[in-house]
Amino acid sequence: MSALDDIFEEYDFLDADDRYRLLIELGKELPAMPDALKTDATLVRGCSASVWVYPVTDADNLCFLADSNAAITKGIIALVLKTVEGKSATEIGQTDIEGALAPFDLKNQLSSNRTQGIPNMIALIRETAARYAG
Repeated sequence: MSALDDIFEEYDFLDADDRYRLLIELGKELPAMPDALKTDATLVRGCSASVWVYPVTDADNLCFLADSNAAITKGIIALVLKTVEGKSATEIGQTDIEGALAPFDLKNQLSSNRTQGIPNMIALIRETAARYAG
């Protein structure tokens, strides 16, 4: 089972308040993103909270540092990044991120304020992967 499957298994079992707590915990597990990388260039547009995503390469894989000024939003970006964890830029470009996140039903679990930026997060990850794959 993938890490995302493990997270969903726990998420599916929880009530709404505990799901929020799980997302917050996922956000806390993200590697620290240096403040110097939190720039206008790494800011994800269209999110109600500030979200920064910065690509780093790790051997053959494309990884991302990410942060947010809102705990639940930070958990959401952590969840999004779990869908592409350990993949090359080419594999990320071929990953159905929305499909991987669909079982979490985030649009019905969270306020529209919190989920409005998810497509922009995904688009930024795909665009970055395309640049690295190309």
